[in-house]
Amino acid sequence: MRHTKNETSTTTLTRLIKAADRQHPVTLAYLKEEKDDNGRKTGALVETVRTVEIYDFYVSAAGDIVIKAMDRSTGEARSFRADRILSYSIHRTRYLVARPAADDKPARTTGLATVTVLYPVDLPIAGRVELLADALAA
Repeated sequence: MRHTKNETSTTTLTRLIKAADRQHPVTLAYLKEEKDDNGRKTGALVETVRTVEIYDFYVSAAGDIVIKAMDRSTGEARSFRADRILSYSIHRTRYLVARPAADDKPARTTGLATVTVLYPVDLPIAGRVELLADALAA
């Protein structure tokens, strides 16, 4: 398991993009915002572990790098902020979960406006990481 505190965010993103390109699932340990019994966010962060199949990366209007992936245990689409990933492990198996229909833009969530889709598959990995860095700097 690789710990994100021991590597740069560029290294982490490069490895996650490579995993998506090769269609290798990733197990993420990350911090998610806790919800109360009514489904409202409490502001407290709790550690959770999920095995996912990544299919998209983008930068939110708030400037966060967001990873879109399919959860292997539930088959549902999930979003993960890259800055909340604590550690990850890339598997050597292939994708199993069918992902949602491909759109030109990522799905919009209430309160989260997307800036641009930053996953052009025709660019080498280094080019995609540079696109993410440029979008964050803008």
